Amino acid sequence: MEQLEGRTAVITGAASGIGRGLALACAAAGMRVAAADIETGPLEETVALVRGDGGEAIAVTVDVADAASVRALAAVVDRELGGADLLCNNAGVFAGGLIWERPDSDFEWVMGVNFYGIVNGIRAFVPGMIERGRPGHVVNTVSAAGLFPSAFSAPYTCSKFAALALTESLAGELAASGAPIGVTALCPGAVHTGIGHSERNRSTERPAVTESSEFVEQALRDLTERGAAPAQVAAMVLDAVRAGRYLQLTHDGYVGALRTRTDELLAGGLPQLPYFD
Repeated sequence: MEQLEGRTAVITGAASGIGRGLALACAAAGMRVAAADIETGPLEETVALVRGDGGEAIAVTVDVADAASVRALAAVVDRELGGADLLCNNAGVFAGGLIWERPDSDFEWVMGVNFYGIVNGIRAFVPGMIERGRPGHVVNTVSAAGLFPSAFSAPYTCSKFAALALTESLAGELAASGAPIGVTALCPGAVHTGIGHSERNRSTERPAVTESSEFVEQALRDLTERGAAPAQVAAMVLDAVRAGRYLQLTHDGYVGALRTRTDELLAGGLPQLPYFD
């Protein structure tokens, strides 16, 4: 999808972090932006920033884990912006801790947003993209955790492995159907976002904090605090969209780490976690 100007981008998780960076970058490239998030106030701030730079954007409050909510988003985009050309399934949350200590609700919440949020986005938008026949692109924000599983993060890591498999399946199906729609699996490492404070968007009561869950969430906050700027990641995404690149990593060191992981697995060993900087 080389031509972005005059096209429409839909971005979930657009109230902050990578999503806000994508909204600003897409608008700067001349795209109309449908910014979606469950946090209405910060979402409106994103739209205000886009408009302040002279861009065109609308804000739609959405719960990506709710299929009906995402279908409603698609209806708004079709009605007001002429349908999606670039779909960025970017919303994500985190929960962690020891597997045997965490309740079902942790896994259900994280899978609902990180995996089913993408499923819902695909089902709501891709049929219309195919029907219109215009060149398009789908970007699913996976994570480096979808390539490198880590201890104390099973709900999150499992959701991201599932998201990566879903993204590759989507790419294969679109290619087999002959649709002019590319797919990118975005696998960022540490980025300066608020994912370490995901509980702010949890609609149900938070389960009891344990030593392991507190440890891993603080570690995540420390890591993202010194992470890459969202604008830097957004620029990589648009480059991947224009180039039709499937896998987009954000840290050069992950290339070697992937090779090492494969070698360790083939040798029958437990792969070591690379340093996530």
